[in-house]
Amino acid sequence: MCGRYTQTSDARTLAGRFRLAKLGVDVPARYNISPGQPAPVVLIEGGRRLALHRWGLVPGWAEDPRVGYKMINARADSAPRKPAFREPFQRRRCLVPADGFYEWRRAGKGKVPIRFTLAGGGLFSFAGLWDEWRSPEGEVLRSFTILTTEANAVVAPVHDRMPVILREDGESAWLDSDAKTHELEALLVPYEPSGMRAREASARLNSGREDHPGLLEPEAPLQPELGL
Repeated sequence: MCGRYTQTSDARTLAGRFRLAKLGVDVPARYNISPGQPAPVVLIEGGRRLALHRWGLVPGWAEDPRVGYKMINARADSAPRKPAFREPFQRRRCLVPADGFYEWRRAGKGKVPIRFTLAGGGLFSFAGLWDEWRSPEGEVLRSFTILTTEANAVVAPVHDRMPVILREDGESAWLDSDAKTHELEALLVPYEPSGMRAREASARLNSGREDHPGLLEPEAPLQPELGL
């Protein structure tokens, strides 16, 4: 499961990291990206380009776009065969730029948000799928989902699933239109736990309306690093 994440780099930084042919859109720093909101994805359209798609995949055949709120994630082990994800898996794969994601750890009667990042910080990408939906009036909606896999040793004490974080050398393979299904599935594995870190974040993340740098820090004194 991945229900909130961060992407705080600007478009030019994204362009350098993901070798974009063109920017396409401007991208503000985001500290609490939530389902149903627009977020940047990298896809192949005349070269690599950056686009804003809505989080929560709406299949092209859907009758109601609200179905996207149930499709913010797709299980890596079943996505190639599920009706909603089968065609996007074969034809419409994307990278979802991020620099952290959140899960909630139980603490007494409440829950504490935990932010997971790479050990050295910085940008990475989730494995994503996208699709295009048209309303009866001709409105076009492009949306995406994030693939998930079993949790590694860093995430497992908090949640049994985690988003698929692609290794940088696997991003081109994920976007390759000629890649075979078995080659793609080989990329969809848990990230090495030694390469990740977990820290508490602000309880104000519980509101999707909150989106500012203060969310990265807990209200209580910060633990240097969680021994999860």
